[in-house]
Amino acid sequence: MDIGGRIAELRKENGLTQQELADKLFVSRSLICKWESGKRQPDYRSVEQIAGVLGIDPGRIVSTEELLLEELSDCVAAGSRTEDKAALTAGMNEFLYSLPAAACDIFVQRYRLRRTPGEIGEMYGLAENHVRTILSRTRKKLKKYLGGMANG
Repeated sequence: MDIGGRIAELRKENGLTQQELADKLFVSRSLICKWESGKRQPDYRSVEQIAGVLGIDPGRIVSTEELLLEELSDCVAAGSRTEDKAALTAGMNEFLYSLPAAACDIFVQRYRLRRTPGEIGEMYGLAENHVRTILSRTRKKLKKYLGGMANG
């Protein structure tokens, strides 16, 4: 079952309507509908908030691995013609070595060591939003890099 399906199932188990869940999360009902239908994916902060409202562990909604794969899926899709796992791994390593040290460290902390943006921010003395921006920009660079690798 996908993330949206799990949210819908857990919401119903707790006897909540989409509107009631939306009110508790201070979001619109249409956003809840988009999450449940799979048109949008909640970020981990939202997953944590949903879990808090439902009184469950966030892992019941999405595993860390699923979340990280979802964040990187767009990047890897760019290199999808690179079917050789060894070549993809080598390409990833080359990409990481090409990054400035701080961006590389933050990327590794997130995707290899599975730390949250908040934890990474605390480690480096950065605001969580700054970490999210660095990660977003690095994913865009990775997508471009893997796209070039797949075409080259």
